[in-house]
Amino acid sequence: MPPLTLSLLKFPGLYPTLLLFTSIALHAQQVQQVVAGKIDHIENFPSKYVEARHIDIWLPEAYDGKRKFAVLYMHDGQMLFDSTTSWNHQSWNVDDVVNKLWREQKLKDFIVVGIWNTGAQRHADYFPQKPFENLSQAEKDSVSSQLKKAGRSMEAFQPHSDKYLKFLVTELKPMIDQKYAVRKDRKHTFIAGSSMGGLISMYAMCEYPQVFGGMACLSTHWIGSFTSENNPIPNAFIRYFNEHLPSPKTHKIYFDTGDQGLDAYYPAVQEKIDKILIAKGFSNKNWKTQYFKGKGHNEQAWNERLDIPLLFLLGKK
Repeated sequence: MPPLTLSLLKFPGLYPTLLLFTSIALHAQQVQQVVAGKIDHIENFPSKYVEARHIDIWLPEAYDGKRKFAVLYMHDGQMLFDSTTSWNHQSWNVDDVVNKLWREQKLKDFIVVGIWNTGAQRHADYFPQKPFENLSQAEKDSVSSQLKKAGRSMEAFQPHSDKYLKFLVTELKPMIDQKYAVRKDRKHTFIAGSSMGGLISMYAMCEYPQVFGGMACLSTHWIGSFTSENNPIPNAFIRYFNEHLPSPKTHKIYFDTGDQGLDAYYPAVQEKIDKILIAKGFSNKNWKTQYFKGKGHNEQAWNERLDIPLLFLLGKK
């Protein structure tokens, strides 16, 4: 029986997330189609830090190359725009959501940079590296064992998210800044993702607070692996967040979680994160956490509430 099948039997609730890793192999040659604006698709954008990957730059209808737009960087780029090319026939439908809000004159001008995951390396790319490295060796071994059982790592797990962020900040962003009419400063640069994409978005803003002025983390995968038993990761993330949280004077933060499927693991951790934000001086002016009862861990759920973080981060005042 293939390793993926074994993982599905042991962790049936992980089916959507596990199959996401295969999407780049199944649909690498299918360019996503949009109902509004257009996509500039870059095949295998090269990097000296991480494996080459596809990039989709979505330009709204209002983009003319003259006025400067803000930039929203989003992870798992192959799941953002077109459900007909995704493995599960679901997508965020970012272009639909943004176009509707724009027509209602509720959003500022911005483009979306969708960064594809590369399948098997997704977990190592998106897993915050410094919190992991601060674990004891026994704790690292425990996490590695958990991730092996879940099919995320064949050997001892080692995140390389520091390199992923170097790729994003020193290679991808300079290209976007040079090629497109965009605002380059922190105030107009945002990052967003779901699940592991939520984790790396949190890590990106904490590691590069001078680059990213706002983040949206949907269904943040606070447990890192796929069990809450003997799992040191949530506390490691909580400690890191407490020590590296940027200032409420300069940054905006959005979190959310459902309570079904994988999302059932998140509310207890998210409540501790919320307490840190309050203690650090964040308020409803620069922070929002939303809890969605009955919602699970999938693109349909994220699509349904995408308007909330967009309006919070990029809404017109």
